[in-house]
Formats: sequence, C-alpha cells, structure tokens
Amino acid sequence: MTDIARAADGLAVATNGLRKSYGHTVALAGLDLAVPEGVVYGFLGPNGAGKTTTIRCLFGLIHPDAGTMTLLGRPYTGHDRHRLFDVGALIESPSFYPYLSGRDNLRVIAATGREPAAGRIEAVLDQVGLRDRAGDRIETYSLGMRQRLGIAAALLHDPKLLILDEPANGLDPAGIHSLRAQLRFLADQGRTIVVSSHILPEVQQLADVVGIIDKGRLVHQGALDELLRASGAVRVRVEPGEADRAREALARIGGAGSVTDTGGPGGEPEEGAAWLTVRVDSSRASEVNRALAQAGVYASGIESRSDLESIFLSLTTGDGT
Repeated sequence: MTDIARAADGLAVATNGLRKSYGHTVALAGLDLAVPEGVVYGFLGPNGAGKTTTIRCLFGLIHPDAGTMTLLGRPYTGHDRHRLFDVGALIESPSFYPYLSGRDNLRVIAATGREPAAGRIEAVLDQVGLRDRAGDRIETYSLGMRQRLGIAAALLHDPKLLILDEPANGLDPAGIHSLRAQLRFLADQGRTIVVSSHILPEVQQLADVVGIIDKGRLVHQGALDELLRASGAVRVRVEPGEADRAREALARIGGAGSVTDTGGPGGEPEEGAAWLTVRVDSSRASEVNRALAQAGVYASGIESRSDLESIFLSLTTGDGT
C-alpha cells in the first residue's frame, strides 16, 4: 500500500480489495485505488486490465463481487444514485438522441438529475466549443464533436469529481490541447479529475498522480513526478570498441542503477555504434558525459529519457486479460 493509499482523509475515490469476475475471467483481482482530492489522476493500464470495469463499478453500472468503495469521503455501494449528483462521467463512447440538437440532448440529461444552475447548459456548451453548433442535430456531429458534447454533459452539474474514460477519443490535436487546458483549470479549482487514457504523452503532461493496473491488480500508484525521477535514464552512443570501458565508467557513477546495452533511437541495433543505457535521473546527463570523458570515452550521442510510456511498458504485460 502506498503512502497515498494509507491516508484516511482527503481521498475523492478509494477502493479496497475490489473484485469482479465474468464467469472464469477475472477482471479485478483485489484492486486498491486511492485518488487524492484536487488532483488529476491518470488511471492507466493495457486493454483488458480492468480500467473500464473499475469505472463502471464506481458508477453502479455493475456491482463488484467483493471489496468496498468510497466516493468523496463516504462509503458507496453503487445503489445510491443521489451520491452521483456530485460526480460527472464520460464512460466509453457517449450516446445521444441523434434526432435532437446538442442543446436539447443536454436538457434531457439535465432532467435526469439535480437541476443545474440557470445558464449552465449554455456555459458548458461554450466551454467545450460547441456554442455555434448547439442547435444542430446530433446526427450531423463528427466523432470529435460528440465527444466534446459528452464532456459537456459530464460537466453539466458542476461536479466535484469528474471521471473520464478516453476523453480525447476523436479529438484533433487542437481539441486535445483545449481539453488538457480545461481539465487543468478544473483541477486548479479544487475538483478531482480521473482520466483513463491510452495517450500516455498527454497523461504525462496533465496528471499529478498515476495509478497503473495490469490484469486487475494495481502495479503502481503515486505522484507522477516522483515516478519519472525514479525511472529516469540516460542513453549514450559510443564506439563499439569503447563499450566495455564506457560500461565500467557508467557503473561507477554515484547513485546510478543498472547499465544495459540497448539499440539505437528506434530500439534497433545500429551498425558501427554501441548504445548503453544507465538508470539515473535524466537531469544528470552532463554528469554522465563527464564520467565517460574522464575514462577517455567520448560519446557521439547522448539522450535523456524519463517518459511515462517506457515506464508503463516496463510495469505491464501489455496483453491484458
């Protein structure tokens, strides 16, 4: 259990020992999540890891076989729909009435829960950039426009907690940039945002905390900046005949981790060159270069790496269940 998970207070979402099976297929195998209030939480995992099952349990769409859940500081069983009035959601692809306009679809959704504040529908349409198309039928909307309307629906009741499953689906780069700014703004106001996404570089730019699951189990949970620092690496390109000396020099760097032989920038072997990777904070690239020079080895290439994608791949099997 992480330090975050041990905190009894200040959690927007918590699960303890959450289990769910479909026949002989185990979707969740005792999942313990701890989402602090007021952060953007990146909820990550390979296809089939149990992300959508977890989200559906949190919204009472399915019921876990075992375990407990807490939403916004109070126990939640999935049966009390009024508890969800403070929670906004976008789960998988949003569904709307195709013959109604975007505005009218939001009116229908608004009627199913707590009445939104006056002018709220127009405000969220403006927030997601759909004000000019709000009177058009949904059947004329592109995939990206439908996704933006789904985000507007999730924001309709000004939720304290927002849970989004693949919110960037169908958005172009400008739309993704706008979404990132919107979510960051909401988190800075004290709201909690849980984002499940396959676009790892985007999550890296957005998230404060990440939880990574694989085969229904939590494999990492904690602050993203700490994870990146702990998993940093520096890659160097040297002449093949100098690889042994370089490897010895890198291994002597204080606080350095393993030194491994790796391929070139694309991961493939590079003729006439040896690439070595040392596990060390990526900000120490100049120190790595200096250590090589002191050993009489002069690198012809050096790269710092501290990206969420490589960490994700190292922590998960990638094949799901």
